[in-house]
Amino acid sequence: MDLRDLLGIEHPIIQAPMAGAQNHLLAAAVCQAGGLGSIPAGMLNAAALEAELSAIEALTDRPYNVNFFCHQTPAHDQARIEAWHSLLAPYFAEFGVDPSQIPSDATRQPFDATMAEVLERHRPAMVSFHFGLPTPELLQRVRATGAKIASSATTIEEGLWLQQHGVDAVIAQGLEAGGHRGIFLSEDLTSQLGTFALLPQLVAALDVPVIAAGGIADARGVAAAQALGAAGVQLGTAYLLCPESRTNALHRAALKSTRARHTALTTVFTGRPARGIVNRIMRELGPLPVGVPDFPLAGNAISALRAKTEGLDLDHCTPLWAGQNISGCREVPAAELTRELAAGWRR
Repeated sequence: MDLRDLLGIEHPIIQAPMAGAQNHLLAAAVCQAGGLGSIPAGMLNAAALEAELSAIEALTDRPYNVNFFCHQTPAHDQARIEAWHSLLAPYFAEFGVDPSQIPSDATRQPFDATMAEVLERHRPAMVSFHFGLPTPELLQRVRATGAKIASSATTIEEGLWLQQHGVDAVIAQGLEAGGHRGIFLSEDLTSQLGTFALLPQLVAALDVPVIAAGGIADARGVAAAQALGAAGVQLGTAYLLCPESRTNALHRAALKSTRARHTALTTVFTGRPARGIVNRIMRELGPLPVGVPDFPLAGNAISALRAKTEGLDLDHCTPLWAGQNISGCREVPAAELTRELAAGWRR
């Protein structure tokens, strides 16, 4: 079974949810072209999600996906926050940030009952999760809407765990993928596999459809994923320069430069490993510094620095999320890109 059968879409192409870099406009354009557009909800509250889903439904009547994080909000650890601020002190001094004014609350919330209520009103075709799955009670509420459920696996063990917990599809997120790793059973980054190593092993191990994600940038990559047994593909980086995306000017400039050839996994920006283009703060602190607060609390201080540096037209402290293969990232309409990608799928 490929995604066309599972979701009732024309092309087995999913636009990856990219919080901060897109909204309903990009998702709707992909849906209208026959793919599956995604709404990222990881940085939204219930009211904002309600607005986003209403907006996409005003633009398209085709199936769409909504994506949520399933992390555990960490307890506030003042000593760890102070140690983090100490590490960042040279940047605070350089760019005029007062650490006493940095908020301490979590800015990203995991999927909860208020979000489930929004889904019950809108009933999207698919709901996908990152960092595992929500509680069985919440998951049942999602399932009762009729939505197909998917989640990211970065290892064989995670794929088996997700299947045991009743997902309809598993997203095989290879090490090449931009943005946050979906890793959730372990924190061991040495366990992470590339897409075309992970994909065939998950296909062999699982009974549910497997969606390939990471390093796929064009129709040739789509064809390669299909040849290895994928039920469909999910792409994010390729869509970042589309006019419908909300990628900011600094991020766009980096994507169009040779800098985009060098990405790294880093915990600097949020506290969880995520892949982005290497910039000043990643180089100077190292991409995986010791003592970063747990996700998402590390991001509060970074947000304060980002506001200051972006105001100076600098991307020193901006997360420039991107995968390892930026060759398909072009300034073309999302509908055109979706159809080009779909041409690689053997009918």
